[in-house]
Amino acid sequence: MNDKLPEGPLAPVICVVGARPNYMKVAPIIRAFASHSPPIRTLLVHTGQHYDPAMKDRLFTDLELPDPDVNLAVGSGTHAVQTAEVMKRFEPIIEQYGARAVLVVGDVNSTLACALVAAKRHIPVVHVESGLRSNDRRMPEEINRILTDQISDVLYTTERTAHANLEREGIPAGRAVFVGNVMIDSLRASLAKAVPAAELLAAAGLDPQRIAGGYGVVTLHRPSNVDDVRTLGPLIDALRQIGTKLPLIFALHPRTRSSLERFGMLDRLDTPGFLILPPQGYLEMLGLMSDATMVLTDSGGIQEETTALGVPCLTIRENTERPITVEQGTNTLVGIDPRAVIAAADNVLAGHGKAGCVPENWDGKTADRIASHLSAWLLEHEAAQAVET
Repeated sequence: MNDKLPEGPLAPVICVVGARPNYMKVAPIIRAFASHSPPIRTLLVHTGQHYDPAMKDRLFTDLELPDPDVNLAVGSGTHAVQTAEVMKRFEPIIEQYGARAVLVVGDVNSTLACALVAAKRHIPVVHVESGLRSNDRRMPEEINRILTDQISDVLYTTERTAHANLEREGIPAGRAVFVGNVMIDSLRASLAKAVPAAELLAAAGLDPQRIAGGYGVVTLHRPSNVDDVRTLGPLIDALRQIGTKLPLIFALHPRTRSSLERFGMLDRLDTPGFLILPPQGYLEMLGLMSDATMVLTDSGGIQEETTALGVPCLTIRENTERPITVEQGTNTLVGIDPRAVIAAADNVLAGHGKAGCVPENWDGKTADRIASHLSAWLLEHEAAQAVET
């Protein structure tokens, strides 16, 4: 923790990261705030919700994200324990440094926890990536999204359909601002530095010639897909069948590996169709996806990244909170029926994968729009508060 921030006339905007997807969203915002005229002073807080020191350092370097000013080091736990622990450790940070606003991104537990602390202390809450809905409340992320939006003062959206969701939930239209997708800012800024798939395979001791004719990328990590043997087993078998037609680079998430070991199914990955890699850094995943024939995933962020890259994406879920990737982009929602997954992959291999288009305002300039709007909003809000007092 830094003992003291650079001197400034105003308290900082506290920017919160808690898990890997948050880094890609906050990195361009921090840069845009620093380059804005006048600069917007920030305090970067890492809650440590998902914390692997090696991966954290790698991602921060890849994204040119400064080291956190504060690390709460919360670690893992049940949803209730983790959310409560973030709240307990975050409130003293506000007391120590003050806050013009608390900016949270996405839908992880840290997002809701820090938003709750700020709202109860009457500090403006700024939510980046507001209004996304899967309409599946069995997903903990859906609960986090809904509740964070309800207590936010400024809601920045990635797609215009999000505004209908917010309006339906009774949130005044004036709070929501369509700015675009800040994750795509990171993607566009980093694409030239992406690590090619062949280089990654060679470093892992795998033969790059195995992907000379094309390859797919697989990521699976959602509890609904990997925690139940009745779901995971058939999905792995479906992927094995696809792997007989197209080599699949499988970036194996620790949760998925643990489930495969627990179910006695890890040996099912021992097949020529799979090239198994450990979890990858941001530039490595970007390189894998950018040259892939297709991506098979249950990740929300990857749905957006593949749409921006123009790569067909098969989402192994029953729903998505990012419908624009299906309606305009390259994403196909295939569900979890193994036969549907195989059929969708065959469709791509037959040359019928979605071409799609890049959605409006996914142009690499979203963070600049956020900085411009928020700077003006804060001045207006603070002037109104001064009049009231």
